[in-house]
Amino acid sequence: MQGQALPGFRDFYPDELALRNYIFATWREVARRYAFQEYDGPPLEPLELFTEKSGAEIEQQLYAFEDKGGRKVALRPEMTPTLARMVAAHAQALKKPIRWFSIPQLFRYERQQRGRLREHFQLNMDIIGEASPLADAELIAAAVDMMRAFGLGPQDVQARVSDRRVLRTLLVGGGLTESQLPAAFDAIDKSERVPQDALAEVLAKGGLASHQASVVFEVASLRSIDGVSAALAKVKGGEEAGESIRTAVEALRAMGLGEFVSVDLTIVRGLAYYTGIVFELFDTGKKLRAICGGGRYDGLLKALGGVDLPALGFGMGDVVLGELLRERAPADQASTQLDAFLIAVSGEDVAPVLTLAHELRDRGVAVEYGLRPAAIRKQLELAAARGALRAVIVGPDERADGAVVVRDLKAGTEERVPMAKLLHGFFH
Repeated sequence: MQGQALPGFRDFYPDELALRNYIFATWREVARRYAFQEYDGPPLEPLELFTEKSGAEIEQQLYAFEDKGGRKVALRPEMTPTLARMVAAHAQALKKPIRWFSIPQLFRYERQQRGRLREHFQLNMDIIGEASPLADAELIAAAVDMMRAFGLGPQDVQARVSDRRVLRTLLVGGGLTESQLPAAFDAIDKSERVPQDALAEVLAKGGLASHQASVVFEVASLRSIDGVSAALAKVKGGEEAGESIRTAVEALRAMGLGEFVSVDLTIVRGLAYYTGIVFELFDTGKKLRAICGGGRYDGLLKALGGVDLPALGFGMGDVVLGELLRERAPADQASTQLDAFLIAVSGEDVAPVLTLAHELRDRGVAVEYGLRPAAIRKQLELAAARGALRAVIVGPDERADGAVVVRDLKAGTEERVPMAKLLHGFFH
């Protein structure tokens, strides 16, 4: 028997699973508050569903094979193609805008590094059928409110927002041609990680003159909505190109989330199908990979599913988020929290403890008790090891009085509690 999981895959022991369940529960709760509906699809899809969007080169990262029916299939590396297929199948019947979310497990065979494995779970939130920039603001707000629900503030995380229409308008207005835009986008995307002189060499090899490279670096330096607006005012079509990002930023400020949001034109997003506002959420210390990222992809559904609807969405993975929560915020693992450990003083107290345990569990209280006779000290040690909040001690004297002794295992205090009070309201 192998001693460990496959490289890039995870075992979830109870502590790790408690954190994962906490993440999932928080995602679902915030999505519910934003009136999103949950959906899911199969983890195995036809291979062409993914290669049609991204090209044959993605096959190198896919867990792809031929099934017993001779079909070429792949484990899903992302959710958007499945979403597009599902929406296309019922496009006429679905009320627009569609507000859907999903928490799929995704698989991608790639080099492991911090924050990136070969499988992960990912929250996907998408709005389909709405072109208004208020939809972009809504999605960014949902991502920020996920962070707030985890106890993180603007000192911990920031949503960095850009717009591909703004980037294109500024670059073309500065003298770049359409054919030079992909190289410029790539340089802007790398501008925080790669020295400027190295990027200048790459741009020169790509056919950009020195003055054109200067335009690229000027655009990459824009880090505020005022700076972006001033730059747009100098180029043709600038006012129209900046309308969406200005509207979205103003909407986020109106929601009270302005402190979490910064305009930053170095955010490009690597995937070519993005068409408008794009954003990424980072820890402020920039120690980790992006916590989430997404944007508007208005042409993608038509390309994948044949349905021409405006669309936008983001993905938030559990790996980077889990690292951030371990560093910054104590995880509320209430799903595994033990409310009480019941202790039998003598053999005669075992049956009353069993009765009490079942009555408390029927009332939604999480309890445990020793499964074999043991000294009180040993039972208290097990209660502490289990992380129980309280020990409920049942002995002959307590039974005679119709009461129990409740010990607060953190404070070390004790109180005598009538059985009726214990069963009705003590734990709530």
